[in-house]
Amino acid sequence: MGTSGERAPIRDMLAAYAAKSVNAFHVPGHKRRAVWQDAEADARYRPLLEWDVTELADTDDLHHPAGPIAEAQRLAAECFGAEETRFLVGGSTAGNLAMILGTAAPGDLLIVQRNAHRSVFHGLMLAGVRAVLLPPSIDPESGLGVIPEKAAIAEAIARYPEAKGVVLSSPNYYGMAGQLGPIADICHSAGMPLLVDEAHGPHFGFHPSFPPSAMQRGADLAVQSAHKMLSAMTMGAMLHIQGKIVNREAVRQALRMVQSSSPSFPLLASLDLARRQLHTEGARAFEPALEAVRKVRSRLAETRYRTLGPLKEHSAGSGGIGYDPLKLVLYEAEGRMDGFQIRDELSARGCEAEMADSRYVVLAFGVGSRPEDGDALIGALRELSAVSERRGEQPVPRLPRGNDPGGSIGIPEPVQFGRSLGDDSERIPLERSVGRVAAEWVIPYPPGIPELYPGEKITEAILNRLAQWQTLGANIQGAEDLSLRSVRVFRSNRP
Repeated sequence: MGTSGERAPIRDMLAAYAAKSVNAFHVPGHKRRAVWQDAEADARYRPLLEWDVTELADTDDLHHPAGPIAEAQRLAAECFGAEETRFLVGGSTAGNLAMILGTAAPGDLLIVQRNAHRSVFHGLMLAGVRAVLLPPSIDPESGLGVIPEKAAIAEAIARYPEAKGVVLSSPNYYGMAGQLGPIADICHSAGMPLLVDEAHGPHFGFHPSFPPSAMQRGADLAVQSAHKMLSAMTMGAMLHIQGKIVNREAVRQALRMVQSSSPSFPLLASLDLARRQLHTEGARAFEPALEAVRKVRSRLAETRYRTLGPLKEHSAGSGGIGYDPLKLVLYEAEGRMDGFQIRDELSARGCEAEMADSRYVVLAFGVGSRPEDGDALIGALRELSAVSERRGEQPVPRLPRGNDPGGSIGIPEPVQFGRSLGDDSERIPLERSVGRVAAEWVIPYPPGIPELYPGEKITEAILNRLAQWQTLGANIQGAEDLSLRSVRVFRSNRP
């Protein structure tokens, strides 16, 4: 990729500035000194504070870059195969908000995947748009939702040709990626951009074992969390842009609105360094992590646990679903432990998982993972298998699956989103909520995908899922009653 990829312009700029002997009469107030009178905190932060500067003549401006930040973003676009890349210091959330705000105006219509991250719904609310919420396609093997069927998206576009774009989330939290290429073709034929929340796939396309990236499959806008699987600091993300359909200046303006005017330079430098690692190492950067996963997969038969996805890294699952080999999705083969129990038992043995649900526990590997991590995990699983065998657990309840993948497509009516929910609502017992319209969010976190959003009619299936989350004691966000014994609904059946 050329010697330019070996540079890290933001990192180099900060190192040069830290070497200067200056008296700081500008923000931040710590003046590049650790002044907390806390020996441990001072020791940990002191080296980093030298890089924690502000917009100066020689440090550049994230919102109007012309120096090191501009060069770092150009290198990132080259590395990730985009025509333009923008750094995000507010995580993929900032990118999702900007994608939507830069694509649709109040009253416009978007076609959106129903099981999107809450930040997508927050973007719809901030934009004040209408949205056709397409149900996900349900993978028959796992019961998990992936991107909607191509036929459903095509029908929605045909029914609503005035839509300003299609918003999808791929891969999902479990590392399952849908076939975006044919959907991009459908969108472009209709003159619509394809917007992809690819938060969990910043590494896609960089190793033969990984699915291709959204940019490689024709997306117009794609957001990636570089901190999830790459080596950037937490909250470090990128927004990639390509093609002529997107109004790029509108997206840039949206980024100026949703991102801080005082971004963290250490965070920006970590994005620059994460990109440099991919530019210089390429697929080699992921081999230690893949070796750790191979160790676990090769020895799972010695335990009571199994994993989703094909055993071979290069294989695709049912329905053409691509699996991220760095997401190890485990479950107890006989269904005698739910994902929450497995997560907690692994934690007690020194292995902290990314997330869990009523069946699965998700373990995320990344560029910092090493083969010995695989040894530690398989050791914990073997020990847990022995303990579980002695206990003789009974099968545990599971959350019901989503929509029937064999049913009719069924394009729903648009839902109007806005920032205010109003005060025309009441709280009622959950068991009496079927047929009422929700006036609050119910979001199990992780994965942060709403089970219920304001304006959605509560069905028997939704009630059953909420009751299951209640029974399992999951971490719920957004709801007024976190125990889920009650739910807030509109008094009149209107959002």
